[in-house]
Amino acid sequence: MVTQVHARQASPTEVKSGTRRAQGGTGADDAVFFQGDGERQSPETTIRLLASYQATSGVTSDSYSLGGTVEELEHVMARYLGKEAALFVPTGTLANHLAIRKHCGTRGQALVPEQSHIYRDTGDSIARLSGIQLVPLAQDRPGPTAGEVRDALDRVATDRVPSPAGVVVLESPVRRQMGRVISYEEMQAITTLCRERGVPSHLDGARLFMMAAATGVSVQAYSALFDTVYVSVCKYLGAPFGAILAGTREFIDGLYHDRRMFGGSLPAAWMAAALVLQGLPGFEERFGAAMTRARHLFSALSHLDGLRISPLPDGSNIVPLRLDAGVRREALTQRLVEHGIVLPMEGGTDTEIPLTINTTILRRNPDELLDAFTHALQGSG
Repeated sequence: MVTQVHARQASPTEVKSGTRRAQGGTGADDAVFFQGDGERQSPETTIRLLASYQATSGVTSDSYSLGGTVEELEHVMARYLGKEAALFVPTGTLANHLAIRKHCGTRGQALVPEQSHIYRDTGDSIARLSGIQLVPLAQDRPGPTAGEVRDALDRVATDRVPSPAGVVVLESPVRRQMGRVISYEEMQAITTLCRERGVPSHLDGARLFMMAAATGVSVQAYSALFDTVYVSVCKYLGAPFGAILAGTREFIDGLYHDRRMFGGSLPAAWMAAALVLQGLPGFEERFGAAMTRARHLFSALSHLDGLRISPLPDGSNIVPLRLDAGVRREALTQRLVEHGIVLPMEGGTDTEIPLTINTTILRRNPDELLDAFTHALQGSG
């Protein structure tokens, strides 16, 4: 079984002060973080980035998340995802909820992976707020096979009171499964089955850009398989909050009323939208470069005594770092902070650390990072 990760990430203040202290006063601008999908932004950095965007592109205010820079972001993200339209919402939980709610209509069930965020981490919100039962599939695995989905769709035919599924939901990558992904071929088989049965499909693609960089399948190719897709804009695209739900124009049209009904039409969301519009251009290329650099580094780290890197065959941007018996996790972590490298504070085990790849790895050259790990191993026993 894959180790589940529930790591608490250090706050920007904790990381910045800790790294400064360890580096003798140097700031965190060149620190490399093997935790989190994106680069943490301090309040000072966020203000500076907003001022820069305002000076170069200009920000137009919205009215309860309608119009202005928010609408511009919706158009841009729809194009990125290859969909006709998109809606900005404050959280991914709400994006998934709105998609499932509208797809189901009067149908009372949605098929979801048992390990998915929407099933495990939202407090039965869909059942309690929208009266839709989530039917879990693929226990302790990233997602179901097409055969399992077919069986689940067929099962209602034998029920005394049929309650057919209104939507099939997949999540990929799956954070509870160390960032493992459902293969493109399996997604294709499942969504083809859904179309044949007339059942909509929805992708929780919060980390879709991570998956695309790991597999080489484009963001648009993944998105094209599904009727709707959700992408996070706060995990790695620079915003402090926010998500995008994309689909056909018919599906998205008028959905802002549901957003408001659930309290999700923020009075002013232009700040998040502007930061995403600033961080989005070139992000795919930067993240691809980060993945390439990480693979080279991890290959070199595997030759050091005491460390073993074991990429998951179906992984994305999380890679397990395994420590030999003579290496203490706490000591290694503390020594690496002295070199401006931050490992996850929690998650994994005493002998296994889940390293998350993000674009901070591009701040330092591979030889420097390798030297840091080499020196940190000394005295970590």
